[in-house]
Amino acid sequence: MNASTLLLFIPACFALNMAPGPNNLLSISNATHHGFLASCLAGMGRLLAFIAMIVISAAGLAAVLETSEIIFHTIKFLGGVYLIFIAFKLWTADTKEEKPKETAQKNLLELVKQEFLVAIGNPKAILIFTAFLPQFIDPNQNISSQFFVLGALFIMLEFIALAGYAFIGLHLRRWFSRPSGKRLFNRICAVLLSGAATLLLTARRT
Repeated sequence: MNASTLLLFIPACFALNMAPGPNNLLSISNATHHGFLASCLAGMGRLLAFIAMIVISAAGLAAVLETSEIIFHTIKFLGGVYLIFIAFKLWTADTKEEKPKETAQKNLLELVKQEFLVAIGNPKAILIFTAFLPQFIDPNQNISSQFFVLGALFIMLEFIALAGYAFIGLHLRRWFSRPSGKRLFNRICAVLLSGAATLLLTARRT
């Protein structure tokens, strides 16, 4: 894995981490009702779920990618298309203003459990680890170690993202909940994802 791969992976990965989804919106809600620190600590449940997904995906995909070049390139192509699909969904997402909801007080363990269950049951998260990470794997190098590096980077960026959303919940909820603010944020993420997908697909054709 070279530096150019990492320079492509990090912004594309961070765009996925920052894309509005169930867990990130949960971070906003938790910060609003329980505070910034509680929201960040609750995010540990999400990280545990993602670590489990990465380990399972790496174990299964590593064996497949090492034995079949056709499957390897097919997964990479489908992953690029998947990134474009996510970008399109973000660009066209409904940004209507939502009314605040009352949330009952919960202890920290309950918040961690809630984050874990939301993450582990999210099909989008499963697709990320089976269709996104393999795009950045070089089949001529040790695949397991590459999964480890990319997985560790994903978890680190995910923590930054959940802390960012907790900060939004604490200070910027009013701006983020407005249609204009949400639309701008979605489209920034969409541009980053579609740009990364285009570069990856173009590189494969050459």
